[in-house]
Amino acid sequence: MIENRELGLDDYLAMLRRRLKTILIPALVAPLAGFAVSLAFPPRYTSQSAVLVEVQKVPEGYVKPVITEDISQRITTILEQVFTRNRLQPLIDRLGLAKNGQSVDDVIEQMHNNFSYEPVVSGVQTAGAPRHRPGESDIPGFYVNYTAPDPRQAQQICGELTSMIIAENLKSREQVAQSTTDFLSRQLDEAKRALDSQDSKLAAFKTKYMGQLPGDEDNNLKLLMAMNSQLDANTQSLNRAQQDKAYAESLLAQQLATWKSSQNANNPVTLQQQLATLQTELITLQSRYTDDYPDVVKTKNDIAEVKKRLADMNANPAPATDTSDKNAATEPPELRQLRLQIHQYDQAIAQATREQKRLQDQIRSYQGRVALSPGVEEQYKLLTRDYETAQKFYNDLLAKKSESQMQTDLERREQGEQMRLINPANLPDTPSFPNRLLFAAGGLGGGFVVGVALALWGELRDKSIRNEQDVTAALDLPTLISVPWIGSDAGDRSSDGRLHGRTKPPAEEKPETVEV
Repeated sequence: MIENRELGLDDYLAMLRRRLKTILIPALVAPLAGFAVSLAFPPRYTSQSAVLVEVQKVPEGYVKPVITEDISQRITTILEQVFTRNRLQPLIDRLGLAKNGQSVDDVIEQMHNNFSYEPVVSGVQTAGAPRHRPGESDIPGFYVNYTAPDPRQAQQICGELTSMIIAENLKSREQVAQSTTDFLSRQLDEAKRALDSQDSKLAAFKTKYMGQLPGDEDNNLKLLMAMNSQLDANTQSLNRAQQDKAYAESLLAQQLATWKSSQNANNPVTLQQQLATLQTELITLQSRYTDDYPDVVKTKNDIAEVKKRLADMNANPAPATDTSDKNAATEPPELRQLRLQIHQYDQAIAQATREQKRLQDQIRSYQGRVALSPGVEEQYKLLTRDYETAQKFYNDLLAKKSESQMQTDLERREQGEQMRLINPANLPDTPSFPNRLLFAAGGLGGGFVVGVALALWGELRDKSIRNEQDVTAALDLPTLISVPWIGSDAGDRSSDGRLHGRTKPPAEEKPETVEV
């Protein structure tokens, strides 16, 4: 290829015509080689089963699921549990997979390498499979693939692994739900003990500070005001009773002195003196009051009584006997009435004094309650806050336990999210590896690339001059004249110098034109 000149479409077509065999030969030979290489690999068959992930049958608004893990993560966890020695060894022994001196661990590693699963997105989900609600996993199911040298063995192992995955999912969900319920039950018992302890403390505090709690402060103030009013009324009553008693005692003393003096007046001289005194008192009263005034009437009656006694004593002289004891024993009713009133006053004063002391004690008690109310209120708030926190925690745990119990029962009844086999493991009729058509297609592509590379390499190394553009590019000089071809085939050329009827000039002939 002559460098330093621009190539056109005709140039490229000319290259393709010259190098067509170089491109086609590798492109035709390579597919045969690829197909032959595929025959060297032993065939391997892949069996596939489809598992549908069904959503919870009971709406989540009624029973919230315990397991919120993403389905893809849960499948990974289930596979880790399935591909363990204790789970796969019975399957290996039953199918006799440990051959040619292989250990169980080697077979398990081989099974793990030959296993694969493909999630089924919602856009290509299996017909009849329910779509998940918004917010749930976008994987409504997945495919289980297993590859083995024998198609029957691939089908058996794929079916067994699928069944183990479904069973492990059901078992793990039930175990998680039951474990959650057991954990919440233990937490609920501890919360109940803590709540009972707080309840006992609160009850003891209420008993100890009865009447001093925050809600009792207003009542205490009202009762204190009422008791102060009662104390004032009691004090007034006590003062009145004491005054009445003092007055009755003074009146009793006066009347008792008068009565005793009248009892000791047994001679006419004394009666005359009493009569003169009464008459003087009557004159004084008459000077101020009328004759109908009670004191005037009483004084007149006393004068008449004294006069009568004087007349009786003069008419019938009394024997000289001592009658002082008899007269002392028969006091007038007025004196006895006064003594009774004084006794009643004493009782009233004693009762009022006791009531006054009781009210004073209660007032001091309520004053102490009112004074201690801020400190008691602070302690009560602390206890109440702890009690409310414990009660809220207990109620939350109780609600969660109820939900967990319902979810556990849901899982036991297989009403929760389940994995259901919709397509059992199939029996493959064609090997999944090697794909001979794919090998042949790969050989075709590789051969074509090799042929193009060889053609390009040949053109890069070819320095032949074939036309005027090659001459100009090689000599870097302008073309002055073009000499037409002269030879035995000149008659076959047209006026423009091109050959007619021949595709290639003879090897011994000169080029078509000579340019200077």
